[in-house]
Amino acid sequence: MYDQPRPNRSTPVMTFDQLLERVRYEGAYPTRERAAEAVHHVLAALGRQVTGDERVDLAQCLPVEAALTLTAQIPEGEQLTGWGFVKDLAARTGVSPAIARWDTGAVLAVVTRLVGPGLLARILQSLPDGYALLFGQAELRRPEPAPA
Repeated sequence: MYDQPRPNRSTPVMTFDQLLERVRYEGAYPTRERAAEAVHHVLAALGRQVTGDERVDLAQCLPVEAALTLTAQIPEGEQLTGWGFVKDLAARTGVSPAIARWDTGAVLAVVTRLVGPGLLARILQSLPDGYALLFGQAELRRPEPAPA
C-alpha cells in the first residue's frame, strides 16, 4: 500500500480562486459566492464517498481549500449510487435534485480536468454505479459474473 511513491506537488495545478472561476463558468453561476457554495457542498459530499488511496490522491490534486473541504468529511459506511449521491446532496442542502445534479456536474467537470484520466478511472472503480455520468464520462456497465 505504501510501497509506491506518490508525486508530491509543491504547487497546485490551480489555485482555489481559479477553481471557483472555472466552476462559475461551468455552472453559469451569477456570482462567485454561488460557485463557492457549490464547490463546498459537492466536495463535502464526495468526501463522504471516496476512501483509501483514491481519497488521498484526489486531495493532492485539489487546491488546499478544496482539499480541506473534501478531507474534513468522514467517509460513510455504505456508499451511495450516483443518483443516491445527488438525492443526498439535495436533501442536505435543501435544494431540488435538479439543482443538486447541476451543481455536481459543474464542480466535477472541473475536478475531472484536475485529476486526469488515470486517477479518475481509479476513483470511478472504487465507487458504485452512476458516478461516471456525474463526472461527465460514459457509464460503462461492469460485467456481471456468470451464474454458477
